[in-house]
Amino acid sequence: MTLEGRCYCGNVRYVAEGEPVLKAQCHCRECQYITGGAPNLFMAMPLGGFRYTKGTPKSFTRSDLEKPVTREFCPDCGTHLATKPQRPVVVVKVGTLDDPKQFGGPQMAIYTIDRQPFHQIPEGLPTFERMPGR
Repeated sequence: MTLEGRCYCGNVRYVAEGEPVLKAQCHCRECQYITGGAPNLFMAMPLGGFRYTKGTPKSFTRSDLEKPVTREFCPDCGTHLATKPQRPVVVVKVGTLDDPKQFGGPQMAIYTIDRQPFHQIPEGLPTFERMPGR
């Protein structure tokens, strides 16, 4: 599978190749800050198949967390493009895909411990208070 995407202003573009490791919606409080309050829809893709094809994102890593992730944004319009956890994957934000239909839908909802009453989870979707196995 090949995914292509960009920020809102178009100054940063990326390509992500390979099979998705995970397709999910995340309800964690950190994602709520990034999205403006909604759950975050994402696809975890192999890190080796990910590259920026136009522009250079700005990155941010919190210094107060034990295992922080690095979030990458467009330096011009601020669109959150990707998250790089301390694993060999890149978390691509579905809203930045050129063709969001490629997402197809989440396999699970994670970090539902932080879910807000107005968050919707599709009926029958497996849910986890944190990440499965944690």
